Parts: sequence; C-alpha cells; structure tokens
Amino acid sequence: MTYSSSSETVPFGDRLAPKGSSEVSRQTTGEMCRLVGGLSKGISTPDDAFSVLTTVAMALNANDKSIANFTMAGHALVHWFETSIPIFLVVWLAEFDVSVALIGIIVALGYAPFGIGALPGGILADKYGTKRLILLCLLGMSLSFVVLAGATFVDSIYAIAVGLVLWGIAASIYHPAGLALISTGVEDRGTVFAWHGIAGNVGIALGPFVAATLLIFLDWHVVAAILAVPGFFATAYGLQANFDPVAAVDEDVDAGPNEALSLPELVSSSRALFASAFAIIFVIVTFEGLYYRGMLTYLPEILHGLPAIEGIEIVPALEQYDIDPEFYIYVGLLVVGMAGQYVAGKLISRVSPARGLAGIFAILTALALAFVPVTEMGLGAIVVLCGVFGFFLFAIQPFYQNAVAVYTDADSRGLSYGYTYLGEFGLGSASIALGGFFLGVSNATFFAMIATFSLVGAGLATGLLFGLDRLYTGESAVSGQGTDD
Repeated sequence: MTYSSSSETVPFGDRLAPKGSSEVSRQTTGEMCRLVGGLSKGISTPDDAFSVLTTVAMALNANDKSIANFTMAGHALVHWFETSIPIFLVVWLAEFDVSVALIGIIVALGYAPFGIGALPGGILADKYGTKRLILLCLLGMSLSFVVLAGATFVDSIYAIAVGLVLWGIAASIYHPAGLALISTGVEDRGTVFAWHGIAGNVGIALGPFVAATLLIFLDWHVVAAILAVPGFFATAYGLQANFDPVAAVDEDVDAGPNEALSLPELVSSSRALFASAFAIIFVIVTFEGLYYRGMLTYLPEILHGLPAIEGIEIVPALEQYDIDPEFYIYVGLLVVGMAGQYVAGKLISRVSPARGLAGIFAILTALALAFVPVTEMGLGAIVVLCGVFGFFLFAIQPFYQNAVAVYTDADSRGLSYGYTYLGEFGLGSASIALGGFFLGVSNATFFAMIATFSLVGAGLATGLLFGLDRLYTGESAVSGQGTDD
C-alpha cells in the first residue's frame, strides 16, 4: 500500500493560504461564501442541515462527502445519547424509591451491550450492508429514548431498564458499521476518519450539556423525548442519502452485503482475521481502550481532589447548577481532542499506521508519567497538560481506525471493526475496575498502571515497524504496511 492522499483532497496548507495565493484558496473562499448565502436563505431540508457539517471543512468528492455527512451524524448521536444517560441517573434516584446499587445495575445493563454488541453488529454489517445497519441503529436509539420517556407513565424503574437495554443494543451497531462504511466507501479515508471522530466529540460534549440544561426547565421524561428528536431527523436524512458504500474498493473485490453468511463462514473468517496481522492490531486497540477508558473515567475525580482546582471560586450564577471547575477542564480536553483528530486524519496519508501509533503511544506514556509532578505546579500547568493530553488521546483514534483498514481485507471489514470495538469498549472497560483499585492506593500508582497500557501499545506498534506482522504471519511484506483494499 502507498500512503498517498486522494486527488480530491485539498491540502491543509492551501486552505490557510492568503487570498489570491492559489486556485484552491479561491475555491475554498467561494465555498464559504456560498455556505453563508445558503444559510441566509434558510435550511429547508435534512440534506441542507447535514451538508453544513462538511461543506467548508472538507473538499471531498460527492460520494465521500455524502458518507461523511451520514456517518458524522450517526457518530455524534451515538455519543449524544450515551453521555446524557448519567445526567438522568441523578433524577431517577430522586424519582424512584430505589437504591443506588439497583440504579447502577440498571444503567450497567444499558452500557454492557454497547461494548459487547460491537461484534454482532460488525457481523450484521457484513451480512446486510452498512447503511441498513446504521439506519437501524439511529432509529433504534431514538425509539429507545421514547421508551425511556414512556416509563414515567407506568412509574416503573424496570421500564427504564428496558429502554436502556434497547438503547445499548441499538448503539452497539454503529461503530463497526460506520467505520466499515468509511473504510470501503471513502477515497480520502484519513480526512473523513478525522471529521467522524470530531463529530463524536461534539456528541460527547453536547449530550450531557443539553440534557442538564433542559432538566432545569422540564420534567425528565420530556427531556428524554426531546433528545430523541435529532435521531429521527438523522434517520430521515439517511433514508434519502445517496452514496456508493464500496466506491473505494477495487472492482475485483466483493465488499458488498453477503446475506448468505453462515456460522461456519463466520468462524472461518474470524480464524483468518486472527491468523493475520489484525491480531496485533486488535491487541493494540485493546490497550488503547484500557488507557482511554481508565483516564477519561477517573480524570474528573483526580482533578476534583487537586488543591489547585479546589481553590478556584465559582461564579455565583453557576453555583446553583452545581458545576465544578474540573467540568470545564474536561470539556476543554474534548474540544482540544477535536483538533488532535483533525491533524491525525490529515497525517494518515503521509504516516503509516504503525509509525503513527508508536509515536502517539510514546507521547501518551510520557504524559501519564508526567501527570503527578505537573499537577503540583499549579492551575496553569494542569490546564496545559490536560490540553496536550486531550490532543494526543484523540489523535490516536484515526490511526488505529486506519490500521484496521490497512491490515484487513475489504470483504470482512464489518467483522474487523466489530472485533476492534469489542476490544476498545468491551475489554478496554476492564481498566475502570483496575483503576478504582490502583487509585485507592495513590494517584502515582494509578498513572503507573495507565502508562503501562500505553507502553505495551507503543512496543507492539514499534514491532510492526520492524516486521512483527511478518514474524506473526510468516509472510514477506513491506515493513509497517499491510494489505490494503
């Protein structure tokens, strides 16, 4: 495989060029003017609304842009729903006469399928097609929140459990199906992976913010129903979206739906995957998931206990909402993470997956080890460290997503991403349990555990650079590269 960008991609430097310096910059300026003019006339269709997401940001061919709009909407909504659930948890504790333990079990029942269901979701994507599965995901998540809203009429916590389980099952479909669609249908894969990740961060940030804000004025069941509305709009958009889901695949490769996929074929495909370099990618992604889940789960709690954070005075107008300073640092981390995803996406066409993963894992290791000493340097140092951390934590995602595409065949891409997110969200969540134990010992012990995860990832990625994939498979290949579609 050669790491060259699509001819349709506008170089980042050209987009920032002064007016008149190039034809590209003039075209980009024209796109911006047309967008502003279009907005001044109003948005009249779902396609108008979703095209705003990518009109200025990306210079893509029509098929790439259509897939980008569709998957960005899907990714944002998955995390929009996901991160709003903990906001409701506080309300449910007050609304229903149940214990914290029972509420915890019920919420866990919703989140469990989100990780575990990634593998079945990937299998179904290969069998029935990625677009069909994403539409099912969007509709299913929205209807699940309608079920949540309806739970108030039967006044039962178990009705909420049903809604959350249905949400988890529907949401589990998205990541393997969405990323498989990008990997087989998009020519400029790096750029779309980047913007796809940015959309996810937007959902992560907006979900709890919108839910918490609406709960100030409305009953929780009304808020749940309102949160479902964007999902229905996205489903309507997806139904009329027109794109070729296998446009980036060679004509002699059958990457379309395979409704005849049987259990023996599934077992055979899985064996073939794990007999290839994908096995190494799977382990790398699992250790990235351990790092990611552990850090993001416990970072707010760690920041909350720091003297530099506790000394900040909250503006009186915000005190009534019980918003702590670490919330703003955490949201800022997510915002900086969007920049990391964008930069990494643009680098994918120039840097091999193995080299990018090795470099970012090394940086993440250094950042984990630096956390304890830096947090003793004051608020400014903490903010800078969290910003750098957010940049690289999310910058690694386009690289491992691209690595799956590089080291697997196009006809099993759904299955590949299914296993990928089983490792990321399923196995990766083990660091939540481990993190609680090590954090109970000391912050330094916790960060040593986190650094170990990234150190293993860096070692495996470095191994790929020096032929670990060839050693594992017994094949001769160009170092650091796999078989691309």
